[in-house]
Amino acid sequence: MNTIRPGQLAYWRDQAVVVLEIKGLTEAVIRTVSGNATEVVPVSSLYATPAGDSAVPQGKHLLAKDKDWEVAMGRYELIQPLLDANSGVTVYEVAERAEKSIMTIYRWLNRFKETGLVSSLLRTPRADKGASRLDAEVESIVQTQIDRYYLKMERPSVAKLYKQIREQCDAADLPPPDRNTVYARVRKLDRRLETTKRYGYKAAREKLDLLRGQFPDADFPNAVGQIDHTPVDVIVVDDEFRRPIGRPSLTLAIDANSRMVGGFYMSLDPAGTLSAGLCIGRAIMRKELWLAKMDIHAPWPIYGKMAKIHLDGAKEFRGKTLRRACDEYGILIEHRRKGHPNYGPHIERAFRTFMGQVQELPGTTFSNVQLKADYDSEGRACMTLSELDCWFTTFLVYEYHNQPQKDLGGLSPIQFYKQCVHGNAERPGVGLPLPISNEEKLRLDFLPFELRTIQRDGVVMDNIQYSSPVLRRWIDASDPENPRLKRKFLFARDPRDISVIYFLDPEDNTYHPIPYFNASRPAISIWELRAAARLMKSDPAAQIDEDAIFEGVRRRRQIQEQAIEKTRLARKAQTHGKRALREAQRRKGWAGLHTAGKPLAVAATSGAESGPGAAVAGSEMPEGAVGTAFSEIEVEGA
Repeated sequence: MNTIRPGQLAYWRDQAVVVLEIKGLTEAVIRTVSGNATEVVPVSSLYATPAGDSAVPQGKHLLAKDKDWEVAMGRYELIQPLLDANSGVTVYEVAERAEKSIMTIYRWLNRFKETGLVSSLLRTPRADKGASRLDAEVESIVQTQIDRYYLKMERPSVAKLYKQIREQCDAADLPPPDRNTVYARVRKLDRRLETTKRYGYKAAREKLDLLRGQFPDADFPNAVGQIDHTPVDVIVVDDEFRRPIGRPSLTLAIDANSRMVGGFYMSLDPAGTLSAGLCIGRAIMRKELWLAKMDIHAPWPIYGKMAKIHLDGAKEFRGKTLRRACDEYGILIEHRRKGHPNYGPHIERAFRTFMGQVQELPGTTFSNVQLKADYDSEGRACMTLSELDCWFTTFLVYEYHNQPQKDLGGLSPIQFYKQCVHGNAERPGVGLPLPISNEEKLRLDFLPFELRTIQRDGVVMDNIQYSSPVLRRWIDASDPENPRLKRKFLFARDPRDISVIYFLDPEDNTYHPIPYFNASRPAISIWELRAAARLMKSDPAAQIDEDAIFEGVRRRRQIQEQAIEKTRLARKAQTHGKRALREAQRRKGWAGLHTAGKPLAVAATSGAESGPGAAVAGSEMPEGAVGTAFSEIEVEGA
């Protein structure tokens, strides 16, 4: 685990510095290497590499084949003991066990330390990959025949092209190339050039141009994080009319060593992959922006990636995207054994503590019907979801983190955490974790993703079209491993707002935002989309298309708004009004999820770190992951 300790080399504002002293849990005394200047700086501004926050997020871990990823994980497991200065394992022992040279082990170590990402250990493509190995004269014949014979309006087949090349080689007394070599060379031709030469400019434009649209054990902090969901025992109200809209769900991440709460996510959406990913992201990120947003002046010093996260066996914790994202950051996933609820005691005790506090709020549902008795939970409800977020954060940083706990030797979680960081007479301190420098990469790494082909009208996902000029060069692309099939590309999306999806370019590993094909469409959630689709499927005469979907969403929202107004004026139809208020409140919380304008690279570039709590800690960071072959999003039942 990378940490910040006295005497360690780090980077501050792209300058190499030496850490002289750690003051408390938030500041460090440093000396610059170049100018010998001494500064007191926030610990969160120090990084392991000079890249810092300017590094572009990338996603090699998503594009890697399973076989290549297994190799990278094997390399990581080999060098993992070397990353722990107290392990006692030497490079020589690792090299002997791996049957590799010492220089190879050092090279893997350096590559991993530069980024902190397992994807840095993926096999490096050969420098001569794609280069021709043919004799120069044979190469000249092949290229000439492709230009003069194959790229013609008569459109001869590749088989005839190979026959022509073989005849030319025989005439020149040269060995002909293999048939597969010629076929591979044709597959590498620029798609637009080939179509223009063989079919004409008009055909190339019609076929390839985008259509113009309307628009281990818990021995130290962050060693093990426990994560779980629970309904919150209180009814919340909407922001506008202060009417009850139901119980939220809470996803919590707690550090098993110090009992510090690393992060939480409270939402009216169904608990699932999205909330799990958001919670993990908040736990890894720094909390300064999250606290500033709520005007809370108390420390919440725990951040950084965990060595292992402990989860139950729920399906939202078993998706491929969540597993691959955790692999990328070197986070081991361990699932609770079935029938052993006591295997996660820390998170369970924390839930009991928190629900005991929540049950003192107006509008509580208590823990069971007997305790509730005649209490009118909905009638007494008065707190909005954002107010509950602020209340819960305040309780965590002012009370829970400062309450002594018996299993911590009578210390409070924050005192125990501080002792672990600085050390005591019995054991040295582990230092403070290095922060994640690339928040956007972390955010996108836990997003749901799907695989789709790219057509002239862009991309179709759940009957909705998306388009952007950045897709142009990949239109009608063939699968490089099977030219008979169309190539599928990875697209990530936030289920809470599907107005923008993110295209992962396979060449530069960069995410590009792709908006609706028709920009006049409103932003909707995946749950609204599926509700509209279910409504249309119930009508045998209805035909599901994009116009019908958005018309269905528009009508449902209109009905909801009318129900809200009727509830406000006449206090009638309370059940229907509550549902409408609940969905309106959700939409308000989904605003501003997407980064506008510029592409977002998602391959391994910067440290496995991430910063302030806002991008993941706020309601902005999408989470979770859904794939075409592994849908993990839960559909709302209401």
